[in-house]
Amino acid sequence: MENNYPKLHNATWPGIVGKGPDSEPPISLDTMLEMTAAAEVGGVKFDGVDLGLFDPHYDLDTSDDAIKRLADKVSKHGLEIGSLVAPIWGGPAMGSKEERANFVEMVRKSCHIGQKLREMGIRPNGIVRIDSASTPHAWAADPVGNTKLIAQTFREACDVAADYGERLAAEGEICWGGMHSWKAMIDTLEAVDRPNIGFQADMSHTTLYLLGYNAPEARILPEDFQWGDRETFLAGLRKLTDALRPWTIDFHVAQNDGTVHGTGSHDKTGRHCQATDPNGKLDIAHDAGLWLRNNSGELTKAFRHICWDGCMFDNAVMTKQQTWNDILAAMINVRKQHGWYEA
Repeated sequence: MENNYPKLHNATWPGIVGKGPDSEPPISLDTMLEMTAAAEVGGVKFDGVDLGLFDPHYDLDTSDDAIKRLADKVSKHGLEIGSLVAPIWGGPAMGSKEERANFVEMVRKSCHIGQKLREMGIRPNGIVRIDSASTPHAWAADPVGNTKLIAQTFREACDVAADYGERLAAEGEICWGGMHSWKAMIDTLEAVDRPNIGFQADMSHTTLYLLGYNAPEARILPEDFQWGDRETFLAGLRKLTDALRPWTIDFHVAQNDGTVHGTGSHDKTGRHCQATDPNGKLDIAHDAGLWLRNNSGELTKAFRHICWDGCMFDNAVMTKQQTWNDILAAMINVRKQHGWYEA
């Protein structure tokens, strides 16, 4: 039988991230859902979407009736809902007491939505994603003290999430202080010390961990590394995945051209390239396997869906159906090589 797990999801927040007054207009949730539902390759379609719970796609302060409307909107397209992104950027996790309290409250509201969606049957799996909402520059002013503050905030957020039966995943992205390197990420997660927190790996963002952007001391690849040296790259990627895989509870398939990129208000981070980009440095299906399989080559099955994150694509790219068909084809190849079947 053909593999039917992990389920294949598309992210909706690329319609928002990197958009805005100083960039391009946001793309509506309706459009993101339509493009996702219309994608089809060899009779296979996306199974679901991961959602960003922030304007203009969603108002976190709306009623439970609005949650039902959200569920109906997604299910109308034959899609399920997976992981959710909590809009925690109003207060840094290492900020003032009031800012940190606001951070935890945003997590609480997001977990409430997650719980309701589960109860409605449209969200069979997934996590609530967080980050430190802090810059690496601000974190570096006091690495020890700021890591303690972030961990304290994350602990409080984990305790709130547990009340709703939710798990939190910290995003591995070089633009977030205390999470900007693989070593800092592990230090932060270990300091949180809660069973319902883990790591969200993104193949684009985590590739830059290898190069030590924002954290030269944590660089894995040699200073003279050249992208044509696939053997050295894979050795570095194995070291990275071995360190972070035990923490990984959510996973984004993506492509990266080895550079940083930022648009709108979003700080520079790993460039998400199109799946077919000739400058892409990753062998998507093969390299995903280093996250999806353990050292012995066995599937971890640590998460039941995987997601494509195409942040900061131009609107002209994102509104072209072929873009999403190409992405779906890449996702299907990952599942063929590293998936499984369940009746």
